[in-house]
Formats: sequence, C-alpha cells, structure tokens
Amino acid sequence: MKKLLKKISATIISASLLISSANFVTAYADDSKDFCGVWISTVYSADYPSVQNDIEGQKTEFTQKLDKLKALGVNAVVVQVRPKGDAFYESELNPWSAVLTGVQGKDPGYDPMEFMIEEAHKRGMEFHAWMNPYRITTSGTDLAALAADNMARQHPDWIITYNGAMYYNPAKTEVKEYIRDTVGEVVKNYNVDAIHFDDYFYPSNYPLPEEQTRDGEEANARRAHVNDMVQMVSEKIKEINSKVQFGISPLGIWKNNSSDPSGSQTNGGEGYYSVFGDAKAWVQKGWVDYITPQLYWEIGYSYADYETLVKWWSNLVKDTDVTLYIGQGIYKDVVAKEITEQLEVNEGYDVNGSIFFSARDLFDDRQGAATAIKKYYNEASPSGTTDSQAPTVIEKKNAYATSSAITVNGNPVSFEVYTINDYTYFKLRDIAYSINGTQKQFDTVWNEMDASINLLTSLSYSGTAGANTTAKDTSAITSTAKLYLDGQQQSVSAFTINDYTYYKLRDIAKLLDVGVTWDSETSTIGIDTTKGYE
Repeated sequence: MKKLLKKISATIISASLLISSANFVTAYADDSKDFCGVWISTVYSADYPSVQNDIEGQKTEFTQKLDKLKALGVNAVVVQVRPKGDAFYESELNPWSAVLTGVQGKDPGYDPMEFMIEEAHKRGMEFHAWMNPYRITTSGTDLAALAADNMARQHPDWIITYNGAMYYNPAKTEVKEYIRDTVGEVVKNYNVDAIHFDDYFYPSNYPLPEEQTRDGEEANARRAHVNDMVQMVSEKIKEINSKVQFGISPLGIWKNNSSDPSGSQTNGGEGYYSVFGDAKAWVQKGWVDYITPQLYWEIGYSYADYETLVKWWSNLVKDTDVTLYIGQGIYKDVVAKEITEQLEVNEGYDVNGSIFFSARDLFDDRQGAATAIKKYYNEASPSGTTDSQAPTVIEKKNAYATSSAITVNGNPVSFEVYTINDYTYFKLRDIAYSINGTQKQFDTVWNEMDASINLLTSLSYSGTAGANTTAKDTSAITSTAKLYLDGQQQSVSAFTINDYTYYKLRDIAKLLDVGVTWDSETSTIGIDTTKGYE
C-alpha cells in the first residue's frame, strides 16, 4: 500500500498539473502506485455516451463521470476516441463517430475530444486517446452503410472480412500509412498525454492459408506487418511531440512456455498466435513507452495465474525504458472480489500502476471493487481543495434531542437527531445506510491526512448501520472536517456531538438532490429519494 511520502508526492504532482496543462505527459509515471487509470469504452456506448444528439447532455455526463472517477483515486482516463475507424474528434482522415449522433459522418456540433481533454486536465487527470487501429465494423460488411468519406468505403481494396465484420488489412502499406497519419493528426492537433492501442490487431484466429503453420512464413509475415505499423506509429508520435506517450494493451499471455521456453508458465490464449501481436518485440525494440497486458484472471487460476503473469511481464520490462501497467479485469466478479489482493501482488514487482476495465464496473461498484480501489489509492488531497478558504470558527452550541418522528421513503427509522439553531442535524452514515440501494445512494470515505469526508454518489454504502441510542440534550462543537462531493469541496454546516459529525439535513439533501418533507400534523421529518430537493 502507498506510503505517506508517496501520498505527499502525489499531492505535489497534482498541484503542478493544475498550474500548467502543457506538461501533463507521464506526470504520474515516477510515482508507481499513483498511476490509476480506467478504460472508458464508447463502442456500443458501453461506458459513454448514454445520449445522442445532445451536446449539453454528453458534456454533463462526461464531467460527472470524471468527478466520480477522480473521487475514487483515478488519475488517468483512457477514452475510446476511434472505436470503429471513426472519430470523436475533428478529422480529415476519419468520419465522425456514429456513437455521437446515430449517423456516421454527422457533425455532433462540437469537438468531444477537445472538451474531454480540457475537463480531464482541469482535474489533474491524464487523457489517453484510445484507438482501435484496424477495426471498421463490429458486425456487417455493407460498405454503403459507412459514411461517404470513410476510408474503407473509398478504398475497398484495403479491407479484409472475417466472421461477418470488416477490418483494415494490416499487410497493406497504404493501411500502415493511414494508421500512422491518423495518429499523427491527433498528436499534432490535440493536447493528449498518450496514444493507446488495445489488443485488436489481426482478427482473432484469422485463418492461415492451407498448409501454413502458426510459425510459418505467412504467420511471421503477419506479425512483421503489425510490427511495421507499431514502429511507424511510434516514430510519428515522437517526431511530432516527444512528450506524448505511446502505449499498447496486449492480450495477457504473449506465449505459453509450452510454445516457447521464454513464455509464461500458463496455458491460455496466446497473443503472438491468435492476433499476430508480438508484444515482446514492441518492448524490446522500445517502440512503446508503456505496456498494459490484460491480466484478466484471478490469483491461482490454473490456466493463467495472475501473479505468474505479473512476474513474467515485470521481467520483460526489466532493464528497459518501458513502463509496466497492469490491465485489471474488474468486469469479472472473481477478479473484482480480490482486486485489493491483486494490487498488493503488483507491489512486489516492477509494476507502475493499473488500468481498470471498465468504467461502468467502477460506477456499479461490482463486488465492492470501487470501494476497495478508492481505499487502496486513498487520495492525499481530494480535488477542489483551496487554501484561500477562511478558517472555521469554532463555536459551542446547545444541541437538543429532536422529538420528531423520522421516515425514509415512508418507512419509520430510528436515528439520533439533534436540533441546533432551529435546524435538524443527522449523522452521514445514518443517511447513507438508510438510502442504500436507491438511485440516490452514496458512499463515504474518511481521509485521515486531509481530515475530510468524501461523498461518492451512485456507489453503494460500504459501512454498516450505527448503533443508535436515545438522543439526549447535550452540547455541540463546530466540526473542522472538510466535506467533498465526488471530489469537489462543499461549504456546509457541521457539528461534532459525542465524537460523531452531524450535518444539516437540508444541506446533505440538497447535495444529493433528495427530497425532504415535514408533516406538521404528525411532527414527522421525511427523507424521500423518489423526489428531488426543493
């Protein structure tokens, strides 16, 4: 787990990033456990966006997601900006993505990637532009369905088809140059921190000609074609801007040692053969700045043990200038359950951080993964901190036990509630526990270093119900604890009573957009998550 010095270092780095977005590249690389990335998939709108033809809706959705990710400790977003030979950015080589509007080639009315980069950098987060180099469609071989300016439609001789989908042919020189120029266009025109490729090269298990073997002439030629493209892209990036990183996330197994003595002690699918991707060569040749193998298996898995693979990749990057991040498959329940253990395994090797697949699983807190990750990466200082805020004036007030009944969504509950200066004050954990499972649920994180509480919306509450006793009139002292909502500092009223922090109900309800009601006839305070705050 991160040490105090490492946390302080992260704070200094974050502050320097906010001063100048021009020097964002690899800002976290030296602080190994502080690199915490997440893949944001746009193909099928898997993670983003959930709406089309709605500029403000897409912007709001993205910034809200960034705030939630930032609050979890994520400091790098790997956003799929070229999912299917199309673009989330202004391009002369690729049509606008259909994900944005429903129609490939239709101008969305703004530049989504420019907006996303700006918002990520505002929050001290790196932006990695994730591109699929060869994919044209996930299904369908009708060229007429593509935009008129789609390169595949203009150059049908560049295409191969397999399993009902279209891909650019990696063997074509024109394709290699097109991919190189596509990347160059982005590096030249946008302030990206990195270009990122995933594990899609040749279609998986694309058949070899009859009588050809997987180590034969054609197979070797295919790997050479992919290598050519990787080298060309790497050189183009450095030619334009040497600070921009180039990273690839290959399949988790290069080769099994049954295929090659230098391979890993595993028995799973091999990227070298299935997609003709020679990740070992990319590292050894120095064509990539970082490598992120997709180690989407659990510790002790008989076919592909997690730690066995971490060790293999760690040995591969040893004595090279290539940074190793691990791709963590939290979309699998078995992995999500043990994510803390996997991150602790990483600490024993030359691992410089992690990228999690994918964002939706963090938002859903699959098997408690988001809760575990935010605790592991416990931020030194939540975003939004300002040194200019006036110091809290400590006051002592009378706190009167509230005799009113309390309901949550119509159901009576028993809380210790106090009235101070004619306002009712509740414990955060009581509110969090009582509305857990609703659309307004939230989790709480206490940061010892910053003496702050961070509310993380949409996440399930990781705590337990407090043992409430009968409230008795007492005294309250102004609380000095800071409060954050999804990483943004809030100005709210809080008091400490019997070592617990109490917040004004209406302040918390307003932050969470939760309805609050008062029934004077029955003297009942109601919390209603089906309504917004009024």
